[in-house]
Amino acid sequence: MAETKTSESLPYWLVNVPKPQWPAECPDFLRDISERNKAMISVLESEFRRLTWPEVQELVKTNEIDKFRRSPLDQRRYKQFVYGLNKQYGSVTDFVREERLKWNDIEPSKAAPFQDPNDIKILYNDWPYGIDKSIVHLVVWTKFVLEDDPETDDLTPKMRKDIDEYVVRTFGSRVPPDKIIWFKNWGSIKSIHGLEHFHVMLKDPDGDFLREITNGDVAVSDQLP
Repeated sequence: MAETKTSESLPYWLVNVPKPQWPAECPDFLRDISERNKAMISVLESEFRRLTWPEVQELVKTNEIDKFRRSPLDQRRYKQFVYGLNKQYGSVTDFVREERLKWNDIEPSKAAPFQDPNDIKILYNDWPYGIDKSIVHLVVWTKFVLEDDPETDDLTPKMRKDIDEYVVRTFGSRVPPDKIIWFKNWGSIKSIHGLEHFHVMLKDPDGDFLREITNGDVAVSDQLP
């Protein structure tokens, strides 16, 4: 790779970019981003450490899910991708609904949550967090509401129980319980607000099982150059 300077000596939008590829000014897709995003992108890729399975388990157990981060280069690619989606589709939500979920209608059935398979779809997370490569990051999308308690910005106890039972029923027959974990992002840190979803992470899952439950899905980030 061509020479780059340390992150401390560069503006955030040049970090991890080889010097011959430096743009004259900040790219549009990195303008006006949050301080949280700037902090993620400003880390040298070589200094980024992926989270281990015990660390992932601890973050979910302690509900510190805001500490999940993509790698610096993945976060940069993500911001560039989202910028393009917003121009082409109007929003990330529209892209996910039209191209990933293929849902023309997002009205849920009259069945109770998790009882009608047409109300649910399991796909890979298109832009997974910076976790160990042995951990698979999936997203469970639902047409029905995953009820939050407005006072806590977290799931209601009833909905948490429903999700627990669904996760055990769906993944537990093929993956040991100590290698399954799930969480739902708080409303304040969700990247897609228009479609209900929660995250499932599996440690060392069987490839045939993954193809089965995702219907052969492939993450968008794995299809890009």
